[in-house]
Amino acid sequence: MEFVFLFILLGIMAVALGSGFPVAFALPGAAIITVSLAAICGYLFTGDTSAFFHTGGPYEWLSAGVLNLRGVYWEVERDTLIAIPLFIFMGIMLQRSKIAEDLLVAMAQLFGPVPGGLGISVVFVGALLAATTGIVGATVVAMGLISLPAMLRNRYSPSLATGAIAASGTLGQIIPPSIVLIILADQLASATDQASTARKAMHKEATGELQMPSFLDVSSTSAGEMFLGALIPGLVLVGLYMLYILGYALLKPSSAPVVKREGALDRKFALRILLILIPPLTLIFLVLGSIITGVATVNQAGAIGAVGALVMAGYRIKSGSALVFAPALISLVGIAVIAYALANYTMNIKAASTAEDMTGLILGAIGSSILLTGIGWSAVRTFKIDNTLGNVMMDTAKTTTLVFVILLGAAMLTSAFRAFGGEVLVRDFLTSLPGGFWSQFIIVMLVIFILGFFLDFIEIAVVVVPIVAPILLADPSANITAVWLGVMIGLNIQTSFLTPPFGFALFYLRGVVPKTLSTLSMYRGVVAFITLQLVALAIVGLWPPLVNYLPSRASLLSESAPPPRNPRLQLCLDEYVIDTISVSDKDIREAMVKARALDLATLPDDLARSMEGSIDKAENGLAALGEITIAASAVEAEEEGYRELLGVVRRIEKRIRTLESDGKEIASRIERLPGDAPSQRESLQKRLDETNEEIESLRREIPEQWDGVQKSFRELMKAQTQARNGYRRLADQAYGDVAQTLEILDAGPRFLALEGDLDGIRGIIENDPIEDAVAALRGLEKDFGEIAGGRDIKNALAKARRALDRKQDRQSALEEYGAAIASFTEQKAWRSDVTEATFEGIRGWHDAIRGTLGTRSQERLNREQALFLASCTAHHRDLTLHF
Repeated sequence: MEFVFLFILLGIMAVALGSGFPVAFALPGAAIITVSLAAICGYLFTGDTSAFFHTGGPYEWLSAGVLNLRGVYWEVERDTLIAIPLFIFMGIMLQRSKIAEDLLVAMAQLFGPVPGGLGISVVFVGALLAATTGIVGATVVAMGLISLPAMLRNRYSPSLATGAIAASGTLGQIIPPSIVLIILADQLASATDQASTARKAMHKEATGELQMPSFLDVSSTSAGEMFLGALIPGLVLVGLYMLYILGYALLKPSSAPVVKREGALDRKFALRILLILIPPLTLIFLVLGSIITGVATVNQAGAIGAVGALVMAGYRIKSGSALVFAPALISLVGIAVIAYALANYTMNIKAASTAEDMTGLILGAIGSSILLTGIGWSAVRTFKIDNTLGNVMMDTAKTTTLVFVILLGAAMLTSAFRAFGGEVLVRDFLTSLPGGFWSQFIIVMLVIFILGFFLDFIEIAVVVVPIVAPILLADPSANITAVWLGVMIGLNIQTSFLTPPFGFALFYLRGVVPKTLSTLSMYRGVVAFITLQLVALAIVGLWPPLVNYLPSRASLLSESAPPPRNPRLQLCLDEYVIDTISVSDKDIREAMVKARALDLATLPDDLARSMEGSIDKAENGLAALGEITIAASAVEAEEEGYRELLGVVRRIEKRIRTLESDGKEIASRIERLPGDAPSQRESLQKRLDETNEEIESLRREIPEQWDGVQKSFRELMKAQTQARNGYRRLADQAYGDVAQTLEILDAGPRFLALEGDLDGIRGIIENDPIEDAVAALRGLEKDFGEIAGGRDIKNALAKARRALDRKQDRQSALEEYGAAIASFTEQKAWRSDVTEATFEGIRGWHDAIRGTLGTRSQERLNREQALFLASCTAHHRDLTLHF
């Protein structure tokens, strides 16, 4: 019965949207009406308001949407929605300040002599505006007003002209910073949590293990990662647009003729182009660069963009004045002073203790004041001239409110959809499709593409994504990243601006094109660009590193990069070591021979054994790498046949689980039936019996050889895992032993420098007050504790301190002090006996294995390792065999 209300929910929403009812009210209205109707029907027919819900009751589902949105907005780790009004403000301010107009005019003159140059200039400016504004309507209208008359005047094909303008205006949806990417990141954060839970349950059902290894978990995403992931696909799309226009112009010169440049290509022209290009490019660099380098979060980058747009507008709308650039120059001076202070001083007001620290803080305060003066001056200008600032803030408030109201409505609609089992229905449909993940994914992409004909990008992002994303992300066969899925959906959603009948970019352009230009010619013009968007979608789908590489690279090269021992990195780290050793195996073997030839007699026995153990374990570790290859080959040989059988069994088991869930629901309904409903009880009992019979029938369909094949293959997988773990253990010990030995040897100068302090402590123990002696011992104890190899002396000094502090026993303290002296003398003797050749030999062995066997033991990856791992982790890795 709940499916009836599910169709009522979708029907009400479709009718409301089709009739032109505002989306912000259609989504929550459909949810409230349907949930209320289900509650009323449940009360009237069964006496239970929750009878016709899949789970829960009307109150829980009505409040769930509001609570979910409020929880997301206030959650510290997921505050990216705050960036939405900042980027909206930046885009509207740049559009109102006519910077887009300047860019279009300049680029048209620059690219005009190239075949299809005007069209290429439109795409180029569209890409620049996408990276600065991201407001589709503003971009399409601006380019339509400025460039369309010029293109038509120069005999451009009306279809090509309108198609290029409309398509270029939509680039703001995929080229960061983009509002849709922020919304998708927010939606995918919730979807990742659900997918992770589903995958853990799947792993437990498949293996019986209570805990799933972390490297099998679903990877989440953030707005910053979405921006990085969408950058290259966005540029790919720009390149496809430009190549298409260039090819069109070469094949049909009459439809995209060359335009002669007016004026000379001289220094004055170049200077004007630079003055127009440099400010928006600088803003792009500051906004995206601060995110990519990890200097700023998405919210902070949004604030940078908003302030930068305000400063740029401050000089653009005041053109012709003698002091037109004064606010911008003042702001630049302030930034320069702050940058100088940050580069040369410790800017920590709590830790400031010296005159130099105070100088840095004063410089920072002066720079901040100068910067605020420039920003304030720009704000005053934009406020006084045509009330630009006030209008921009009002438009920003309206747009932001619309976005958040739609988010709230969509959250309520999604909750209602789940209340009536819609999510289960969609999941069962997708998982029942033949072809596995890719058939599911293609169906989802097709549905999103079709919805783009009728719905706005925000509606699709907030209604469809929460339903389908957890299902796609949970599938271990593709093991896609959330950022890749988000960019794919973003590219798909972008087509919604061009697909008739409700292509918003077409509506925007229709409002500014001449009436003589038919709507049909506009539709013809965008067909090619819609096709190019689908081509870009296919390219990104077939080559995931286009999306995954930049986020992975930025993460691994950042200050907060995951340590080399991170479980997600281990497979790729093993590949790096195998590849590196395959090239440098000879060098490592030679270093091993030299290390074995070292004279270790001068070292203490424990250090000598440690060094010898390092060499032995390194040799065993190299052999273990070969065992990994052998074990992996054994798995690969059996993989194809096992994977096919695994797919058959898992599909049967999935169907069984669905039927078992249905059986529990039917049994629950039987229990809730009143005693005077024997016919309904009989009907439900018959359905329950049929369900149980189908379950038993499905269990008999599982191939008889399954248990044996699974056990055999699990043994191969276990052997591979043991080979990898064995190698990693040997490699860690090999490098750890030599690293510890070298650290002790390197600490020699610091160790010997404490001899005077150690000798002088005797008099303090004998003569000074107990409190002073305890303090002196504690200080010296700390000094030796910070030196590698100083533990024995530190422990003896600690015992002496405790003898004084607790027992007031100077004699016992002196005895323990004597033990410290003896240990120091022993170390001093062997340290002086160690030859330079032995010292350098140990260092040479350490350096020889540091970048291979010692990779996991480093504090962080070096650049070469990080780049290799970024490339390796950018590919999706099939995890089906673990489930």
